[in-house]
Amino acid sequence: MNALVLFSAGQDSATCLAWALVRYAHVETVGFFYGQRHAVEMTQRDVLRVQIAEAFEAGRLGEDHVVDLSGYGAVAESALTADRAIEMAENGLPSTFVPGRNMIFLTVAAAIAYRRGINVLIGGMCETDSSGYPDCRRETLDAMQRTLNLGLDYPLTIETPLMQLNKAQTWALAHELGGAPLTELILEHSHTCYEGDRIQRHAWGYGCAKCPACDLRARGFEQWRGNEGR
Repeated sequence: MNALVLFSAGQDSATCLAWALVRYAHVETVGFFYGQRHAVEMTQRDVLRVQIAEAFEAGRLGEDHVVDLSGYGAVAESALTADRAIEMAENGLPSTFVPGRNMIFLTVAAAIAYRRGINVLIGGMCETDSSGYPDCRRETLDAMQRTLNLGLDYPLTIETPLMQLNKAQTWALAHELGGAPLTELILEHSHTCYEGDRIQRHAWGYGCAKCPACDLRARGFEQWRGNEGR
């Protein structure tokens, strides 16, 4: 079977790409520009794809698809797509929540999969470290999978290998998949920071070290390294 990975060049999607390359004979990727402030991830996608392909079996990694959803990003304004403070909103969700983002991404990815004859979509959604984003819940994705199957009359499965993992466990999974070479690739070339900071290199990778994404990544890395040292 073939798979299509939603690939943003973040830590989670990089781990998912490696996971897919271990399991599927042919893997393609899709990325989305939606006006995100941390658009540097779009530059890192190409770099990270090449590095991961070389670390695994390059022949398994096929075409990359990039989709411009900047109009959607303007409509679904959030702290990730506009100059707004990163804080908790009145509805109890962080201001970084982009309403409907994963549903839009999966719908577009499903259209590509349909055209390409691919039956598996793979995403890095995670309930454990999702900041409470409702579109990261497995319940939401199960409903989305059923909707896509009905709407396309085409069998699609949405796989989420990180769904029940915290960030430390995600680091551990990357190490299990590709050892130190893969974790170093993720440290050096992936991008997670909401502020788009690729100037400061820390033990856990590049980032501002202040935004929620950097905080999660850093704490997960330290916990993983602590567990490895036991």
